[in-house]
Amino acid sequence: MRIGMLMTPSWSTRRSPLMPEVLALLRQWGATVEVIYAEDRCTALGTLRVEHDLYVLKSDTELGLSVAGALHAVGANIVNPWPVAMMMKDKVAAIRRLLAAGVPVPETWVISSPQRLARLLEDGPLVIRPCRRSHGHGTRVVWDSDELDDACEGPMVAQRYHKPDGEEAADRKIYCIGGQLFGVLRRFPARTFREKCGEPFTITRELRDLALRCAAAFGVELFGADVILSNGAFYLVDIHSFPGFKGVPDAALRLADYLYAAAKRAAAGEPSTFPSCEPKAVSA
Repeated sequence: MRIGMLMTPSWSTRRSPLMPEVLALLRQWGATVEVIYAEDRCTALGTLRVEHDLYVLKSDTELGLSVAGALHAVGANIVNPWPVAMMMKDKVAAIRRLLAAGVPVPETWVISSPQRLARLLEDGPLVIRPCRRSHGHGTRVVWDSDELDDACEGPMVAQRYHKPDGEEAADRKIYCIGGQLFGVLRRFPARTFREKCGEPFTITRELRDLALRCAAAFGVELFGADVILSNGAFYLVDIHSFPGFKGVPDAALRLADYLYAAAKRAAAGEPSTFPSCEPKAVSA
């Protein structure tokens, strides 16, 4: 059984031990695992072919995503599927898909220039960010139209700002691994690795429904969602195809088990995911 891990080159320098542990477990269980850095290769597209039973898309670089797209075009089994990863990366498409699925999302606008937001600021502050960046890069809260002069140009998403409830700013991370849901409360700004791991919280029925709608909207069992609680209401503010799963108990073991099972099914010619699998809430 062969697994190809499409990775971002910088992953090995990060403090999180998740992926090294996942790789070690997969190899321990007998899988042949190859780590693939698209940036370190000269890939001949004319001869590109499927060489692994399963590919795992953990890269979010432009080249890594493009290579995943090329593999998708020649029939590779990929977790998460390339079209899903691309849609989640495109905040415009992802938010519209989530809205269509009934997921509560802050009021959202798409703009070509931040100057077009001046009128909207009359009704309160906005959160703005580039349409295609991830991990919070370029995200900022704008309170006054004068601040728009310092904002980056280009396609952006603007959402109505909702102040999180409580004395300390925090968001709720909901992680899904193979049908199980995990809740992690992370206060921000989180500076240390320990702070980024946050603390567990129990998934409520309302959050479970929100997560189920996300899973159904994209047809995946592996994702992360950022949720805030404001004035007693939950809002989803971001979704990620393959998050870091920080704070999830036994995350490496759970993730490796999920990927091993997916690769085993793919090697047998079966679907690598269970479309009918309904995520189950897990109380940490």
